[in-house]
Amino acid sequence: MQSIRKTLLIMVFLLSGIFTAHLLADNPLDAPPPPPGGGHGGGGNQSAPIDGGLSVLMALGAGYGSFKLYKKRKDEKKPGTTINR
Repeated sequence: MQSIRKTLLIMVFLLSGIFTAHLLADNPLDAPPPPPGGGHGGGGNQSAPIDGGLSVLMALGAGYGSFKLYKKRKDEKKPGTTINR
């Protein structure tokens, strides 16, 4: 009974994934807008700046690292605890 339930659960997840991928892969209903006019700065290699997101990611990483370091030093100061290295 347990193996049948497990097999059915796997089949449900696989089929739901297939149906979801099929729905997301449909063509858009509207035609895409035309490209912008050829005025000043209309073309070229335009890319999004990554500075804002990268600095936030680095700040979060530094905060997480300092938290882990604080936690490790706090655990070392407790009497009677051993540190696994």
